[in-house]
Amino acid sequence: MGKHIVILGSGTAGTMTANRLRRAYDESELRITVVDQDDIHVYQPGLLFVPFGLAQPHALVRSRPRQLHDGIDYRRAHIDRVDLAGQVVHFAVGGWLAYDVLVVATGARLLPEETEGLTGPGWGESVFTFYDLPGAVDLHHALERFEGGRVVIDVADLPVKCPVAPLEFAFLADWYFQRRGIRDKVRLTYATPLDAAFTKPVAARALGGLLERKGIELVTEFTLGEVDGEGGRLVSYDERALPFDLAVVVPLHGGAEYVERSPGLGDELGFVPVDPHTLQHPDHPDVFAIGDAAGLPASKAGSVAHFEGEVLVHNIGRFLAGLPLDASFDGHTNCFVETGFHKALLIDFNYETEPLPGHFPGSVGLPLLKESRANHFGKLAFEWLYWHSLLPGRDVPGIGSAMPEHGKQSLPA
Repeated sequence: MGKHIVILGSGTAGTMTANRLRRAYDESELRITVVDQDDIHVYQPGLLFVPFGLAQPHALVRSRPRQLHDGIDYRRAHIDRVDLAGQVVHFAVGGWLAYDVLVVATGARLLPEETEGLTGPGWGESVFTFYDLPGAVDLHHALERFEGGRVVIDVADLPVKCPVAPLEFAFLADWYFQRRGIRDKVRLTYATPLDAAFTKPVAARALGGLLERKGIELVTEFTLGEVDGEGGRLVSYDERALPFDLAVVVPLHGGAEYVERSPGLGDELGFVPVDPHTLQHPDHPDVFAIGDAAGLPASKAGSVAHFEGEVLVHNIGRFLAGLPLDASFDGHTNCFVETGFHKALLIDFNYETEPLPGHFPGSVGLPLLKESRANHFGKLAFEWLYWHSLLPGRDVPGIGSAMPEHGKQSLPA
């Protein structure tokens, strides 16, 4: 029997990795087991659209094992811990799995209870998150009832999944309230712990300019310390207060709980440190991490998991063959930013190169850093690509893991 690969997590990154491995190796060469605690695979990019009635919750959910190719074992279990020395995954209700290679792909979890007052009075009434399905549905009903007042969209702290999604929410809120004819009765504020609208200077200018044009107030360097639900205030650690009638908060994120119970596996936030170019754990060569679970200086986004997947599967093969790994992952990130009114802009960047104007994936293609209907349709088309191409582990023609430089207007030296 061949080597045993155990993949923890069957979200975007875990499913994609399992399917890529199964396409690359037959069952006599490689046994693949995927472990997850439930059977609910959520298309997370769709959560942004649920509050505005632009996506139906049931349409975003599919069965986890049904996304896996034949010849992949699916184990439904709660993970208790990983014994790195013994190469064994222990389950909460007994049982265990031995591995030759472990891939951690259990994503990031929301930690709203870590922020004082966030889950206290007002939670689910005037304070919401759209970062999980129940929260997005509750927020949809709250927006339908909302007739005017102060709406604050706040990112509690970094890192978070899909860093552009909170900005997209602000842009779509502007569109939604205009469509309802009450935009003049709504004061929109976007609060971020960053010193600008986004991390990278060129993108920050473009996105900050959009906020300004849409009349959305930007509050920077605001790290959420406390939510006063009764008083309707968000309070930062430096004691600035933002009053609200409706607060949309992106809570703190951390890695999966079992990571903290597995000595040597994760960092203080529960994410798994890996080499940023090979995705291999620095202290345990038989352990890799991918997607939101990985402690990398890259965005926690589906496109990143897709680009990582190509490199990861290649490197697992090299590891099993006793060959040196390829340090070829460059942090490639590609994000559609929905801006409302059936438009979106597209950003494409990596560890070294910030988002630049031009076209993607080459000189003829979708416009970068520029609002267009084509980008909006690209965002919508991504859902089909997700279920039918990315999750099954297929490459998208013309788009590889390395960030394309062709078509961009200027690259810094």
